[in-house]
Amino acid sequence: MLAVLLLLVVACFALAVPVALLAPQWLIAPLLLVIVAVFLMLYHRQRLARFVAKQLGAGKLEGSRVQASLAELALPTFLVADGRLLWYNEAFREQVLDERDRLTDPIEKVLPELDLAVCSRAHGQDLPVGNYRFTAYASPSSGPKGATVVYLVDDTFYKDTLDEYTASRPAYLIIVIDSYDELFDDMKDSEQARELEAINKLLEEYIGRTNGFLRRVSNSRYIAVVEERDLRVMLEERFDILDRVRALHPGGLTTLSIGVGHGGTLEQCQKMARESIDIALGRGGDQCAVKTVDGFEFYGGVSHGVEKRSHVRSRIIANALRDLIRKSDSVIIMGHRMTDLDAVGASIGALRMCKLCDVPAVIAVNRNATLAAQLIETFDKAGESHNFIAPEDTLDVITPKTLLIVVDTYQKSLLESQKVYEKCQRVVVIDHHRMAVGHIDNPLLIYHEPFASSASELICELLQFMPEENNITPLEAQALLAGIMLDTRSFSLHVGVRTFEAAAWLRSRGAQTAETKLLFNTSKEEYEARARIVESAYIYKGCAIALSKELAPGMNVVLPMAANDLLTITGVDASFVAVVRSGGVNISARSMGALNVQVILEPLGGGGHLTMAGAQLKDCTLEEAEQKIKREIDHYREEQAGETQR
Repeated sequence: MLAVLLLLVVACFALAVPVALLAPQWLIAPLLLVIVAVFLMLYHRQRLARFVAKQLGAGKLEGSRVQASLAELALPTFLVADGRLLWYNEAFREQVLDERDRLTDPIEKVLPELDLAVCSRAHGQDLPVGNYRFTAYASPSSGPKGATVVYLVDDTFYKDTLDEYTASRPAYLIIVIDSYDELFDDMKDSEQARELEAINKLLEEYIGRTNGFLRRVSNSRYIAVVEERDLRVMLEERFDILDRVRALHPGGLTTLSIGVGHGGTLEQCQKMARESIDIALGRGGDQCAVKTVDGFEFYGGVSHGVEKRSHVRSRIIANALRDLIRKSDSVIIMGHRMTDLDAVGASIGALRMCKLCDVPAVIAVNRNATLAAQLIETFDKAGESHNFIAPEDTLDVITPKTLLIVVDTYQKSLLESQKVYEKCQRVVVIDHHRMAVGHIDNPLLIYHEPFASSASELICELLQFMPEENNITPLEAQALLAGIMLDTRSFSLHVGVRTFEAAAWLRSRGAQTAETKLLFNTSKEEYEARARIVESAYIYKGCAIALSKELAPGMNVVLPMAANDLLTITGVDASFVAVVRSGGVNISARSMGALNVQVILEPLGGGGHLTMAGAQLKDCTLEEAEQKIKREIDHYREEQAGETQR
């Protein structure tokens, strides 16, 4: 029928063309007749479709017990076949169609969100229609072949009640003023009062717009309880209270850290908030960590923080560590995978502590996968090779009283040996990296200072509270100085007063800067590989990105060196070097401080520090790694732009 109609239209058009050329006015009357005819045709076609649908329903359902029960059912019910609405009861017509007739209409036009496959499942499908919130259930019909009967259960009241219950559940916030003692100790009482008044006013306004409450529980700590709906607004605004407090002073000296727990009972939320504030402070402060049952999310973290000048905590940690070592029958010292000068240098310093306590100790290190091979060889030549053993060789000597000292990492996934960690029941952590998800759980002792330049600096501070006699040898001092120089790039980045104090103490103990510098020398082959990587780099949104195929064995040190070299290019805020390795891609990232490379690489499973981070991507090509790096840079730049606008 449609084909015949099309032929007639074409024929009429062919006849109309010459008429239009000779006398256009003659086409007015035929044109009006055509419009009326089309209107009548569509009208009668729709009536015919309804009649056919009615007869189809009557042939199978009309007069049957099934049809009678569905027609009188209070639940809106309809029949679908071949994607069209073939039948519905009066309840459906009233509640869904607003008293209109829509027989034979495509179901996607009547109910666009309907999915028959989902409706056929046991839980049905949530289906909002106007002011109603239905749950749709579907089952095969005994009527027309291939048809489906759909029932709509009105759950509006229950779903609204559930939403209100969810929106009114408690969320627990712990708010801490970062580095309170360092910031306020040098202030006059009147200055402290003005500073705290400004912070209190901002917090009161921030929490005051919610249905919750705020309480100050100590000089530097607050707690707040708000509703889930209020927390959603805070999440959308990305906790802009961090920016407001930071803006109180040029340079952002005053900052907040916030830990949030939600999605559970009040007691559970409080526990999650405590875990969140611990990890927020461990990552350097000036940020919010939000923990739910699914994991952590982070907001902020753009400032460098304030260096802690007091050595009181160092003395307390040194005494506690000495007691733990003396209560152990053996000690294993271990760093991260692909150990560098900082990890090995800090391990050597920790080994000296064990010797001072007269407790046998070894350093677990994989000699075939280290960036500090020259340093280890130097100790081998000095007759200290017995202090370095393969991680797997320590498994047989581990006892319940063995102490594991982990240096230069806080993440379980980055440890030199997972088996050694899992077998040791007593663990101590000494690290300077910003804390990340997947950190070591429940260590006996933690010395974690994200403001420190390196793990070697932290070990130096602990050694200064150990006995003076036989405290440290010149060679060990040189190893620790090399670790500090590596992570500070020869005292050019991330250094503070305590960094220079540690370096001066090491120099007084015999460390030779010229000899330490020799540990950074590379071979001609490594230098050439580094130059090729730097040459291949390109600039993307202020970041230098370099890609390289798999390097020759023993060339691992080239990766971070190339990343450091790229930072010397004008206009480069951060560098990312990706190299193929063992079926995956290793990424080394460096920054001058304008970008937080740890935050950029965290979504890729990496971690590290604000100016130094890395990641290892498994089952990933170099091209895929490049796209992932760009995507995270885009995301970070967008967040930076958003924070600037706020």
